[in-house]
Amino acid sequence: MATTQSQSGDPSQAMDYSQPPGTSLRVRVQKFGTFLSNMIMPNISAIIAWGLITAFAIPVGWAPNEKVASVVGPSILYLLPILIAYTGGKMVYGVRGGVVGGFSVIGVIMATSDPLFIGDGNAVPMFLGAMIMGPLTAYVMKHIDGLWTGRIKPGFEMLVDNFSAGIWGALMAVFGMFVLAPPLLWIIDRLGEAVNFLVNNNILPLTSVFIEPAKVLFLNNAINHGVLTPLGIQEAAETGKSVLFLLEANPAAGTGILLAYMFFGKGVARATAPGAAIIVFFGGIHEVYFPYVLMRPRLILAAIAGGMTQIFINVLFNTGLRAPAAPGSIFAVYAQTPSGDFLGITLSVIGGIAVSFVVAAFLLKTDKGDWDEGDLEVATQSMVAMKGKDSIASSMVAGSGQAHTGPITSIVFACDAGMGSSAMGASVLRKKIKDAGFPDVTVINKSIANLEDSYDLVVTHQDLTARAATRTPSAIQVSVDNFMASPRYDDIVMMVTESNRALVPSGSGTAGTGTAGAGTATPAATQPGLRALLPDSAIVLHGTARTRDDAINEAGQLLVATGAVQPAYIQSMHDREKSVSTYVGNHLAIPHGTNEAKLSINATGLSFIRYPEGIDWNGDGELARFVVGIAGAGDDHLALLGSIAHVFLDEDKLAALDAATTKADVAAVLDSVQLA
Repeated sequence: MATTQSQSGDPSQAMDYSQPPGTSLRVRVQKFGTFLSNMIMPNISAIIAWGLITAFAIPVGWAPNEKVASVVGPSILYLLPILIAYTGGKMVYGVRGGVVGGFSVIGVIMATSDPLFIGDGNAVPMFLGAMIMGPLTAYVMKHIDGLWTGRIKPGFEMLVDNFSAGIWGALMAVFGMFVLAPPLLWIIDRLGEAVNFLVNNNILPLTSVFIEPAKVLFLNNAINHGVLTPLGIQEAAETGKSVLFLLEANPAAGTGILLAYMFFGKGVARATAPGAAIIVFFGGIHEVYFPYVLMRPRLILAAIAGGMTQIFINVLFNTGLRAPAAPGSIFAVYAQTPSGDFLGITLSVIGGIAVSFVVAAFLLKTDKGDWDEGDLEVATQSMVAMKGKDSIASSMVAGSGQAHTGPITSIVFACDAGMGSSAMGASVLRKKIKDAGFPDVTVINKSIANLEDSYDLVVTHQDLTARAATRTPSAIQVSVDNFMASPRYDDIVMMVTESNRALVPSGSGTAGTGTAGAGTATPAATQPGLRALLPDSAIVLHGTARTRDDAINEAGQLLVATGAVQPAYIQSMHDREKSVSTYVGNHLAIPHGTNEAKLSINATGLSFIRYPEGIDWNGDGELARFVVGIAGAGDDHLALLGSIAHVFLDEDKLAALDAATTKADVAAVLDSVQLA
């Protein structure tokens, strides 16, 4: 989900953000659920396409067509599992991991769909196998490649790469066929029996006791995409529909709670509830109602009651969906509803809303606690802390409670060290705001530890927003996941324009004073180009690293070889990476040391490495093709980062670096940019 602004509440009431991430079981389950979700969600459109063809073309569909229906079986048995396995492999090891992961799952597919293996011909869609084989094959491939990185003679790289991937993919396909498939079939049979037991004994509604609290705690991805979606697709392939798609995605419970807040809530919660209800019901973004439950935790009873009601009605009417409803919008639900199930599903939605509304209304009316205007903001910040990132939904929930009002005249980019990605982001945004006609708006960068509550707007990486918010409770908080080219920068410019409109003299434009906070610019002609800091020996056109850590080593060793830094600086580059990623977008990573590593810098310098195939820097599929190692003595890093930003935001210069065939080509591009 996209990141966006969030407002902080009173830091004295907020959660303790000092706990390192990943220390609790809940956080580990969240991360596992997010990993599963990231395999399924990019392929939801393909699953929906399969569901629509199924709904129309099969013999009992809306418009039966034998030829079109021939797509249904191969899609569910072969295409969709291969897509999921490819996605999982790519998440672990880029395109190379995706290819070997996508091929390896064919063994499991055949062992669970071919009568030669399963005997009765009762094929099973192998989604669980895909979610295991794709990442596993890619993970091992990544480590196999590491065994001979840097040891292959020039000219043989492609031969080794292709044959090693081919051999490993083939071996894993055989492994999946004979080793993984049998226990997976057994597990799927047992899970299917468990679901049938719940349905046959009319106790499926009891799953809401687990599902609804899990949603509020952001454990829903592990449940939904790890269990319900694979089992639901299998059931839909056999019977044409599945009620499992409605257990988590139905918007009834959250909508009922928000309607109760509209009538019986107070303050900001009551004022924002109508808009939140629209987002949940029609937009399908359920996380909008989570803060409303967190601020009054006993409302989880209303969510459970509403969820149980809608599931009970669906079981009563034997309704289900043909494919997952994603996102959980009423439109997505109806789009996947079989022709004979509209009545039952409509009644389930109405019933779920009604019951959750009544229970929530009772709990709100009998709540004798004080209603603080900051409660919703604190609850929203708690939600952000649990999820690990901000979202459009949370900003809309807390938007009316922001502390800052009036013009935005001071903006600060904050990161752990205050010297790397934040400096680059500040440089990019400073230019955008100047071009928009607001040269007097200051845009600076600082470390989070040095933040004071004196800024109008604070920009941080999404993983650091909660920490920054506790130090700057009066500021508007904006989260980004990409410091180079975040779409949030345009939103910030719009916010500045709206809030500062009265301060702009008629006819003002981009000409005039320089960017505030940037200092007096030296005439471009007297400034050195980036080339002066980058000797030929520090330019590599075909990097040998396959992983992020190896790429950092490679960039650091080039800096050591040029005499810019001492060997200890390389470890500080890794320490910096553990804090917050130095991948800044536009296929660029800028590894650099921590503030404490300044003593290891002999002179300001750069290293440049190009990786044509890219490196999956953060394990999320975003590939870094260019790695620029940075060592800035004193405050030189600020000028360096500003200049590098200008290079990689210029499409022509980026294309020239992509097409460079010699070190001189790279040098020419960089020499055309002066130090900022």
